[in-house]
Amino acid sequence: MVDLHRDKISVSAELVDEPGENGDDCIDGVVSESLINGCDQSDQNKQNFRTGGLKDKCAAYVVALRPWSFSTSLTPVALGSALAYKSEGKIDILILLVCGVAVLAVHGAGNLVNTFYDFSKGIDHKKSDDRTLVDRILEPQDVVMFGAVLYSLGCICATCLFFLSTLKLEHLALIFFGGLSSSFLYTGGIGLKYVALGDVVILITFGPLAVMFAYAVQVGYLSVLPLIYAIPLALNTEAILHSNNTRDMDSDKQAGIVTLAILIGPTLSYVLFSVLLFLPYVLFSILATRYAVSMALPLLTIPMAFPLERQFRSRSYSKIPQKTAKLNLLMGLFYVFGIILAPKGSLPKL
Repeated sequence: MVDLHRDKISVSAELVDEPGENGDDCIDGVVSESLINGCDQSDQNKQNFRTGGLKDKCAAYVVALRPWSFSTSLTPVALGSALAYKSEGKIDILILLVCGVAVLAVHGAGNLVNTFYDFSKGIDHKKSDDRTLVDRILEPQDVVMFGAVLYSLGCICATCLFFLSTLKLEHLALIFFGGLSSSFLYTGGIGLKYVALGDVVILITFGPLAVMFAYAVQVGYLSVLPLIYAIPLALNTEAILHSNNTRDMDSDKQAGIVTLAILIGPTLSYVLFSVLLFLPYVLFSILATRYAVSMALPLLTIPMAFPLERQFRSRSYSKIPQKTAKLNLLMGLFYVFGIILAPKGSLPKL
């Protein structure tokens, strides 16, 4: 699937240090002692890192993956599996695990493709959130090779799902390779991200497509059910990307990127963000009042939403994507629990 914080959005606000006064940023996503020497890290230290041992090399690959963004793909898998459980009354744990690995592998590969093409096009720079290639932590060929390995792992998992699940091969291939293609074409190939189509990719991939995939491999058939239940989560996930694109409007313009936020401007971007942020709560309220009270669980995250709206309205965009991603994770978890706890037959089609 596709990465989400600066089109590489992460939930790691606390993991990324602020830029130093000289414009030299700390390496983001610190995971080893050699990576947390602060914003005064010298070129010699970077060279030492590149030539370091296996531990540092592995740490570099972990940073490049940006695993803190994986909640945006795991939550849809959990939602689709929960819907399958309520629909069929059972769930195959092995299928769930293999499905999760497949989605994570494709998501991670998409992150690496994003990193490679942003660097190749000169979009990433010293103040970018992802400086894996800018700081030469890894070489471009390393990123390409790692991405190929992850795509291969995803395909292996999809093959395993063909034997584990009763889902037809053509349906499995349609959903899986649809997600795989979107993860690559987001920045690779035609580069949908660069022509204001990134929002569409995120809205579809991290919502209906991922939920449908997890649901279908469990029940063995396609249904419109997961598409409908994916709407609240998809809207909130799109809020992450939109807030990120609004924050980066100026730098994206300079890089020649066209995003929806650039096309509609700051005022309408605020309106759209508010809709994406609060419409899921309206949907949850309807489900809670008309069907099952357990669907009110996601409403517990509303206190996190209002500060985000105020911060966006004041155009203080700095930490909004990270905070929205945290909201998305909690909302998704409460949504999944709400579905599992709902009495049998109380929710539409469940």
